[in-house]
Amino acid sequence: MSNSSFKITTWNINSVRLRAPNVQKFLVAEAPDVLCLQEIKCQTGEFPAKAFNEIGYKHHQVLGQSGGHHGVAIVSKHPIEPLTALPLCREGHSRVQAALIEGFEIHNIYLPAGGDVPDPDANEKFAHKLDFLGCMARDYAKAPNGPVPRVLVGDLNVAPHENDVWSHKQLLKIVSHTPVETEALEKARKDGGFTDIARELHEDDQKLYTWWSYRAKDWAASNRGRRLDHIWANDKGMGLVDPSSYRIHLGWRGGWKPSDHAPVSTTFARA
Repeated sequence: MSNSSFKITTWNINSVRLRAPNVQKFLVAEAPDVLCLQEIKCQTGEFPAKAFNEIGYKHHQVLGQSGGHHGVAIVSKHPIEPLTALPLCREGHSRVQAALIEGFEIHNIYLPAGGDVPDPDANEKFAHKLDFLGCMARDYAKAPNGPVPRVLVGDLNVAPHENDVWSHKQLLKIVSHTPVETEALEKARKDGGFTDIARELHEDDQKLYTWWSYRAKDWAASNRGRRLDHIWANDKGMGLVDPSSYRIHLGWRGGWKPSDHAPVSTTFARA
């Protein structure tokens, strides 16, 4: 990769200790500058740092959580300057982190899934999800959006566009694609001054998926996916995007003990 380029990957890994061999192989094959992980499912001290150090990713920012829940991490080839994360999670979960790396302000988010019932009065998990989305809209609107490229990545657990799901009509009442969620996510994106890179670079009628359920006997054949993993950028960041670089690494959804999410990457010119 050129020294003038800067590649960022996001991946809900669904247990970084279990899938450390998968991550190692991916990093060797794809060589992103920065990998943002969600759902690491370990405490901070349990993070498998050695697996990353031995292949050249010696800089880590880990926000784990006890009980094997949630958790986010950033691993990088380059030094990481930690930034104060916005207080988006009312439950205090380890879901949000921010860092400055090579002139890029990177925000790594694992948004609550929201349970199965799309009713905030009947389902506290869904109420939490909507609150989190509202906090995103509020806080990113207030956050100074200046000359530094700001990139927001992560498992946002919402598929906002009608072609971000295998069936728009059948999923309108299913958590992750209900109108209240998609509208809240779009408000957060717009109020925060972000562009959704995937949809900016693809036609509206193109199906884009990053997640396929474990419940499917043959996930690839049924292809009932959803685009839950996102990369957004502010105007400065969008000016640096390589328009041919957005990629969903479909092959990594398969193989040995895969996550149910595929990694997603975009390359930028250096600021």
